[in-house]
Amino acid sequence: MDSTHDASHGRPGEPLAGPPDAAPLAGRSVLITGAAGGIGRACARAFAAAGAEVHLTDRAAEAARALAEETGGVAYPVELADPGAAEELPADVDIVLNNAGFQHIAPVHEFPPEQFTLIQRVMVEAPFRILRRTLPHMYARGWGRVVNISSVHGLRASPFKCAYVAAKHALEGLSKVVALEGAGRGVTSNCLSPGYVRTPLVTAQIADQARAHGISESRVLDEVLLDRTAVKRLVEPEEVAAAALWLCGPHSDSLTGMSLPLDGGWTAR
Repeated sequence: MDSTHDASHGRPGEPLAGPPDAAPLAGRSVLITGAAGGIGRACARAFAAAGAEVHLTDRAAEAARALAEETGGVAYPVELADPGAAEELPADVDIVLNNAGFQHIAPVHEFPPEQFTLIQRVMVEAPFRILRRTLPHMYARGWGRVVNISSVHGLRASPFKCAYVAAKHALEGLSKVVALEGAGRGVTSNCLSPGYVRTPLVTAQIADQARAHGISESRVLDEVLLDRTAVKRLVEPEEVAAAALWLCGPHSDSLTGMSLPLDGGWTAR
């Protein structure tokens, strides 16, 4: 049924039925990739608390199942590097939150080609395949939200991260194309572009950063991770989740094709 005529979901641009403060996303469903930890886990909890039915993907099967049990959702333990993984995920979701990713640090002339390819598969091709599968449902209902967890590295470059920077720039571009194509169909598409977030992905790269920059691990936080930010602290996953939730709320219909930096002022310089 077209959601433009579905009173339970409301017309595009109108608040959902029911108490907005209690469950603003009641009746909606969301697919979150890389959901078992960090930003993905914070988003899963936030969206579930907002009333959404959550579908959680992660290669960490047990962690994904535990989170699904906690949030009342459904877990899909898939490997997004597999081109066929998208076919195992639900197509009839209202919100897609592309979050899955990983990092590898090395100078370009030493960067393993297989790692470069793998990062593009997980962080660019998988979001494309998922959106190719889910957008028809959003279009049919006349409402949809795409939230791509990009990075400040989708807007700026840093040395030793050629694959990650390339992938995040590509994700930003994909997001803008979806925004233009979905604009007349009630679908918005935006990127959240945080700086360094307090997640296992960040803490796990401290040793690699120390080696690449030739400094001690104790100096990495201040001299590398926070060097370009005005706010001298890591971003918390819950901050990113709150922004993602706002992008899916009733007052964000006109915000599409944008990149919202949560970077402590990094891109203001």
